[in-house]
Amino acid sequence: MTYRHLTTAREGGVERLTLNRPDVRNALNDEVVAELSDWAAQVREARGLRVAVIGGAGRVFSAGADVDWMARTIEYTQEENLRDADALSRMFMALDTLPFPLVGRVQGAALGGGAGLAAVCDVVVAEDQAVFGFTEVKLGIVPAVISPFVLAKIGRSAARELFLTGSRFSADKALSIGLIHKVVPVAALDATVAEYVEEIVSAGPEAVATAKRLIQHVWGHTAEEAAPATARAIAARRVSPEGQEGLRAFLEKRRPKWSVPG
Repeated sequence: MTYRHLTTAREGGVERLTLNRPDVRNALNDEVVAELSDWAAQVREARGLRVAVIGGAGRVFSAGADVDWMARTIEYTQEENLRDADALSRMFMALDTLPFPLVGRVQGAALGGGAGLAAVCDVVVAEDQAVFGFTEVKLGIVPAVISPFVLAKIGRSAARELFLTGSRFSADKALSIGLIHKVVPVAALDATVAEYVEEIVSAGPEAVATAKRLIQHVWGHTAEEAAPATARAIAARRVSPEGQEGLRAFLEKRRPKWSVPG
């Protein structure tokens, strides 16, 4: 896949996606949104893909919306703004529902839509000097499109503080509210991402995909409401070829076939 604002590289079952607009701090615009949507559609059907890592070129992960894009939206009609926002929403949904884990590699800053990208990642590793923020209210707008994904990550209480103040916050704060999962020195960023990738690819690929769907289906339901679906899920995995192989490998004290090179 060749894009203007993204670079991609695949090695085995690992896809690496990089926002490649370092001159504007990897800000999002309508072209980036379209390319991210296309990328998500392409990799969704890719065979053998186990995990994707999203990062940003240069010193910043993503500073949010592009200034030129925001300037253009001032002149949009409400209908044009609705189409624009709908495209952005569909992009976040496409990333959020990828059938394999999406790992975020965050350096510098993740602001506005950049913080939204962190919210749709299943795992996020950030450098200890990274800065986050849902800064939209400072511009007289709101973090509307990203709100479902952010609220699912950080909850209502943290959102009330951070959405309403628009204040920037540290990587440690992002960790404490669940937006990200690991804070490391910048020199350890790639190694830590690699550790997560290794953990993911050592697991059963179908089981990982099923577990990701399970989180989405169970969230918001009581244990009683979720019980029929969860029972079906584990029963299906136990009789599946992958589940049978995993259980036998454990009992026989050997590595399962999916984790053996070649």
